[in-house]
Amino acid sequence: MQKKIIVLAIAAALTPAMALADTANVTIYGTVDASYDFVTTGSGSRAAGVSEQRVSGNQSYVGLKGSSDLGGGLSAVWQAEGKINLDGNGYSFDRDTFAGLSSTSMGTVRIGRMGSPYKMSTRKQDVFADSIADNRSLMGGVAAASGIGAALNNSWPSSGGDVTSTVSSYAAFDGRNSQTLAYTSPSFSGVTINAALINYTAANKLSTDAKARGTSLAAMYDVAPFYGTVAYEVHNFSNMGADMTDTKEDAVKFGLGYAMDQFAVNFVYEKTKDDIGTNYWDFTNVVGHNAMTLNGKFNVSSTDAIKAAYTKAGTLGNSVWYSADSGAKQISVGYDHSMSKATTVYAIYTKLSNDANVSYALFGGGTNSNYWDGSSPSAVSLGLKHAF
Repeated sequence: MQKKIIVLAIAAALTPAMALADTANVTIYGTVDASYDFVTTGSGSRAAGVSEQRVSGNQSYVGLKGSSDLGGGLSAVWQAEGKINLDGNGYSFDRDTFAGLSSTSMGTVRIGRMGSPYKMSTRKQDVFADSIADNRSLMGGVAAASGIGAALNNSWPSSGGDVTSTVSSYAAFDGRNSQTLAYTSPSFSGVTINAALINYTAANKLSTDAKARGTSLAAMYDVAPFYGTVAYEVHNFSNMGADMTDTKEDAVKFGLGYAMDQFAVNFVYEKTKDDIGTNYWDFTNVVGHNAMTLNGKFNVSSTDAIKAAYTKAGTLGNSVWYSADSGAKQISVGYDHSMSKATTVYAIYTKLSNDANVSYALFGGGTNSNYWDGSSPSAVSLGLKHAF
């Protein structure tokens, strides 16, 4: 009864119309993860670094989900999930939010906004997921389409342009996308297949006139203590403007994991490539590169664990700006103490070291304007995480 009252109250606060809905089949869930971070951006080739202290929400979120039995093994499913902004800047359903149909024998079809199969295939293999030490600082195609679009249209080699400053893909491969049609198969002896078709919105395109579509595929094998996955994603762009021709980029990755009560270890490798092409230059693999992460967690006791990760992004491909000295590496260590099944306090130290011609940033670690080529940003994060 108490849980139903809580669901009804949150539904009323988030979406008034939902307060009138039947809450019998509604589940409320989420995570609140607050940390106090000490961040140093590190000096680089063009500017000195800066230091700051701040409170971070670390991908805190709350969601509502439910299902309705339609008979014959078929159910209607839905979910509405959004990020909690601990600085008080509001709430919106900007995370996995969808409606769909699920069959016990045929799988599940969903439409809406959700993480791609490529992304979801290895999220469980990051022991620092959603923290400032998240491996997506270097993996998954770090980027903003507008950033690389501006570089290609406005910063040519003769003018000293630097396409490698802040991006390593047009649209992030480890992304959450609107306009998505997704399918998840039933499990066959531990093997699950995920597939998605994506129509990118203007914010994810090189320009508002561009057309961009993506296809994402992943196969996962999950039978304890082993986990394995292979994933592929391709982005196709057209109508990219006067200076550019049609192009595409793609990525492939595989992950291996082994987990027992005492410890867990994970390895993920990915390779991206692109074929940009312009009316002035024939670029191939401008920001294509390989990346990897190796991480593990060791349970010292029933309540305490230590963890560590090493992540590396290789040299960016055949860039006419910079092909040398364009890699980066990140080392992270952490300590978790479980106060209950749902609540954990933690401490993290992470350092990212950029080569001379790139400026990758820590995940959620501040604005790129403070990260210069060759910088070595680092952070200490002290936090509390509660799941419900």
